[in-house]
Amino acid sequence: MAGHTLLTGGAGFIGSTLARHLLAAGHRLVVLDKLTYAGNRENLQGLDLELVVGDVCDKDLVRELVADSEVVIHAAAESHVTRSHQNAAPFIRSNIEGSRVIVQSAADAGVPHCIHLSTDEVFGAAAVGERFGFYDTHRPSNAYAASKASAEAFLQVIRKRDGYPFSLVRMTNNYGPRQHEEKAIPCWINHALQGRPIPIHGQGTAERDWLHVDDFAQGILKILTHGVPGETHHFSGGNSRSNREVAEMIARICGAPSIQEGPERPGQDARYALNDDETRTKLDWQPTQNFEGNLVALVAAARKKEAS
Repeated sequence: MAGHTLLTGGAGFIGSTLARHLLAAGHRLVVLDKLTYAGNRENLQGLDLELVVGDVCDKDLVRELVADSEVVIHAAAESHVTRSHQNAAPFIRSNIEGSRVIVQSAADAGVPHCIHLSTDEVFGAAAVGERFGFYDTHRPSNAYAASKASAEAFLQVIRKRDGYPFSLVRMTNNYGPRQHEEKAIPCWINHALQGRPIPIHGQGTAERDWLHVDDFAQGILKILTHGVPGETHHFSGGNSRSNREVAEMIARICGAPSIQEGPERPGQDARYALNDDETRTKLDWQPTQNFEGNLVALVAAARKKEAS
């Protein structure tokens, strides 16, 4: 497997999109995925890659897979905030220990470029008009965000102790095809198409910055072609909207079902925002996808799936 790219979590939402873009760019791809509820073989159907079913915490397996890798992209993670409050153990194991195993193994093997995917949520809530930079203080507000912030801390130890220049990526909310139905946009679309009220937390005032997963994947490719190992990159959609606004857009597209307010989510941050000016300049990258047009496409795809 000399010269391959190892992608963890490649059967998930973001991972399967990264897989498509990496293959299109000529990478020989090995995917490591545990195939939990969020990982699906169907997401990789028809793709010319090797799928290894296994755990990112399995040190022997990971060492074997990274031994001849030229690139490691660590996308595997437990990512659902509500689930993290119900049971934090899988988040601690996968997001902290799994990340440590992957990056430490890449360091030990001397992999030329290892990219770790984190999240904008490590910074906690951003005040109106505020965008977090690379080195702002971490103030996670939920167990998922805490696990990702903790992972970053462990990986910085590897960077300082071993001198290993892994690259760190944080991004805003991704959306797009193959996203798990528990996430906001597919959940709201499913409710709307079934004629049920679209559920939102509280009054839906929390703001999220939406980044299409294809735009994000193109950003990762830019890191591989234009970036330097050891850099930090932020990717933002520049498309901040309240949850109510997005739910109402979906309602209009689907024929105006009602919005149903519910209890506010524990650990809910009012607003997330990243400053990605340096990334856009350095990598010559910017998002190109149209948000409302993609919502229309996602609704159409969901309708087609429902009818089949």
